[in-house]
Amino acid sequence: MKKIKLSILSAAILLTSASCSKDYLETSPTDKVSSEVAFSSITSAKAALSGVYRFMFERTDVVSVNLQNKPGITGILLGADFMGEDIGISTGNWYGVTGEGNWQGGRTDNHNITQYYYRTYYKMIGDVNQIIANIDNIVASQSDKDAVLSQALTLRAYAYSYLVQFYGKRYDATKAVNDQLGVPLVLKPEDLTLPRSTVKEVYDVIIADLDKAISLGVTSRTNKSLTNVFVAKGLRARVALTMQDYTNAKKYAKEVIDSKSFPLLSAEDYQKGFNDASLSEFMWATMPTQDQDDAFGSFFAQIAYNANTSFMRANPKRINAELYNLISATDIRKKMWEPKPTAENFPLPTANFARQEYMSRKFAVKAAGTALGDVPLMRSAEMYLILAEAHASLGETTQAQDALFDLVKVRDAQAIKSTKTDNALLEEIWVNRRVELWGEGFRFFDLKRLNQTMDRNGVSNFVSTSVSNLMKVDAGDEKWQFLFPRAELDANPEIVQND
Repeated sequence: MKKIKLSILSAAILLTSASCSKDYLETSPTDKVSSEVAFSSITSAKAALSGVYRFMFERTDVVSVNLQNKPGITGILLGADFMGEDIGISTGNWYGVTGEGNWQGGRTDNHNITQYYYRTYYKMIGDVNQIIANIDNIVASQSDKDAVLSQALTLRAYAYSYLVQFYGKRYDATKAVNDQLGVPLVLKPEDLTLPRSTVKEVYDVIIADLDKAISLGVTSRTNKSLTNVFVAKGLRARVALTMQDYTNAKKYAKEVIDSKSFPLLSAEDYQKGFNDASLSEFMWATMPTQDQDDAFGSFFAQIAYNANTSFMRANPKRINAELYNLISATDIRKKMWEPKPTAENFPLPTANFARQEYMSRKFAVKAAGTALGDVPLMRSAEMYLILAEAHASLGETTQAQDALFDLVKVRDAQAIKSTKTDNALLEEIWVNRRVELWGEGFRFFDLKRLNQTMDRNGVSNFVSTSVSNLMKVDAGDEKWQFLFPRAELDANPEIVQND
């Protein structure tokens, strides 16, 4: 895997200087700088870790692909949502006919999309592998080393949790062994050309990393751009749900909720634009600073209703009209979209911004004239939804109804606890997931883990030409698995391509 085995060793040194230059994201082969130099102190190890976090949300060409609508992993999350039926645009444009909305990017081995996704996550993995391999050799307090190690393990698990879902077949708990091929498991800096591990083996590593991170029990952090034990537990719950391991899904989701560390947003805060990590239920978020503002390539440049970019001015992002109609009239979430926008009910920065039915106001830039905002990577609302689904899937109806109501009653002061059972209750929970997590990167993965069909045909406001008329993908179709990039196949003959 030589072409994706990238290093942050030079980055670690640059980060210890006073420079704020983006040059530190440039990578070099691992033999250019010795690990002993790069990890000579806990300060340099923390700096290396900071480089990983920054890489996660900046638009760079470090993976040989510089796409304007790909601000790191947040661009990938948007792309995953555009592969579903709940978010749409009026014309064929970014996220539509350029590879994700039309499902072509993942099914063309030389497409920039599959190359970008693959190399972005493996860049993260290669970087944190250096940290994991060298942290024990640093002379520092155990608490400092534990803090760095726990973050590195959580980030590696996070990266693999996406790779295995994009490039492997879904985890199926009804199978005796999930021996379908996943992705190569690069766990050491010296790992090069490796074959694909099975889906089970990949999930085994993800769970082991998260369990180790959780066992370290690190709660403190300087800000919410960093992971801690609660983020590790939240990711453990998310992964367990994907594996249909509902016992562990409810266990870890409940532990996060019971900690009371991330209270659900008030109705007032819910309408503030989902751009501020200080909001109570944000568990983890990217937190770019002013010097990292990317006028055209940030997450908010792609989806914030008031971002002054060509993609937003002409292409407001719209919710599935049928999904919108399922939201109670008294639910605060209904205010996140406007079915009939006018100058009065939907003011916009300038006259050249388009207004379209069902357009979103969920995301807003943090300050006028910028494309900045803190992107939520994990919120406590998701934990309530995981808990509700896990209980319902285990046949624990009352507990599922309670968990769902604990969330819904905060969103809707007039909500009544659900009396639904069995599949009807699950459907209600899934509708709440679609509404609550809209635009945050969940729809593709929810459809895949549940083995459901992606069907846009029943969406009255979906523009088929915006996605090259790709309106339906059946459950189990080969399109649910991305093709491995051609460049990676050429570099690593051990990889077997997907069908």
